Amino acid sequence: MSKIQPLADRIVAEAVEASEKTDSGFYLPQDAKEKPQMAKVVAVGKDVTEVKKGDTIIYPKFGTTDIKIDNDELMILKEEDVLGIIKK
Repeated sequence: MSKIQPLADRIVAEAVEASEKTDSGFYLPQDAKEKPQMAKVVAVGKDVTEVKKGDTIIYPKFGTTDIKIDNDELMILKEEDVLGIIKK
């Protein structure tokens, strides 16, 4: 995993892979899959208060900054843009 330190209230996250199979058992072709809206947090800025590294978050479809570092596809977003944290 890449070493990146977000600043202030920013979060760096990695998208969770979308399922290739529907609940009813059908397999989806690559182009039919929607971009996932869940991601695993890999780093947080010093001003982030509610989200921590390792959390699985829900984020909006638009509003993230997508980057690629050392073959890792990551996104950067503000803490206020996080819609929720998935609790297990």
